[in-house]
Amino acid sequence: MDVQALEREAQSAFAGASTPAELDEARVRYLGRKSPLKQALREVRDRESGMSLNAARERLETAVTAREEELGRAELDRALAEDVVDVTLPGEAQRRGHLHLITQIRREIEDVFLGLGYEVVDGREVETTRYNFDALNFPEGHPARSRLASLYLNGDVLLRTETSPAQIRVMESREPPVYMVSLGRVYRRDTPDATHNPIFHQVEGLAVDEGITLADLKGTLLYAMRALFGEEREIRFRTHYFPFTEPSIEPDVSCFLCDGGGCRVCRFSGWIEMGGSGMVHPALYEHVGYDPERYSGFAFGLGLERIALLRHGLPDLRQLWDNDLRLLSQF
Repeated sequence: MDVQALEREAQSAFAGASTPAELDEARVRYLGRKSPLKQALREVRDRESGMSLNAARERLETAVTAREEELGRAELDRALAEDVVDVTLPGEAQRRGHLHLITQIRREIEDVFLGLGYEVVDGREVETTRYNFDALNFPEGHPARSRLASLYLNGDVLLRTETSPAQIRVMESREPPVYMVSLGRVYRRDTPDATHNPIFHQVEGLAVDEGITLADLKGTLLYAMRALFGEEREIRFRTHYFPFTEPSIEPDVSCFLCDGGGCRVCRFSGWIEMGGSGMVHPALYEHVGYDPERYSGFAFGLGLERIALLRHGLPDLRQLWDNDLRLLSQF
């Protein structure tokens, strides 16, 4: 084999390559596994021939590397000259997001009650039956205790069905007066439909002090409903039953769409049911060590999704969680 002739041919091919692809093709042809030079190296039998062939191989590899650098610099020079970017032009504006509707309503409610002097408390989403049922005066055999109605994790541990357990924990930790609201996710074994979902959001409030009456509850809810639905709102109460309040009542707010005249949203009654409320049951005071002869209080609970549906006329609460920006960007 004429090593010098092969080297001159390879050097010429490397120097003549004008693109990285052409250079790679020449490298494979002259330095590849099946190239004449590599084949000759495998068959070498004497030291002098081996040294000569290895020296040629090293010179060719050096030439390939040098040519790669030349082509790289040439490509960079071309890009700098031709691919000009005007850095003074404005970039593409990024669309700015905003808070989800439920988060907006939650913050509105927090602002309302902070203005009234209430404390906002974050409760635990995983609770025990003691705080979720026993301390809230749910009797044994109550339907809410069933595993068909609540999401149990292990034994007496479950996902909270309401935010009321936070009220028990706060009352256990301090003496009255207590003025607090607790907002957050709650969980129930509900079949999803237009007005139900296994995961939804609640706000529950508690006030315990000396001399609190139903009039205080009515005034508090009327103030909150007017803040959420308009200054013209009126409120009425209907008797009801809840294990943790006595007497128990349900507040209705005058319809903000028809102004009490009757429409589809209020089922042509002029009133919209908002949730549950009442005076705190004396049995709850026994669990936390309060004196029911000295202290009284009220509690209430409202659904945030229900507020969103009623205030904005949405037909199905599932739309709030479909992540459809055509809907969510409106709020």
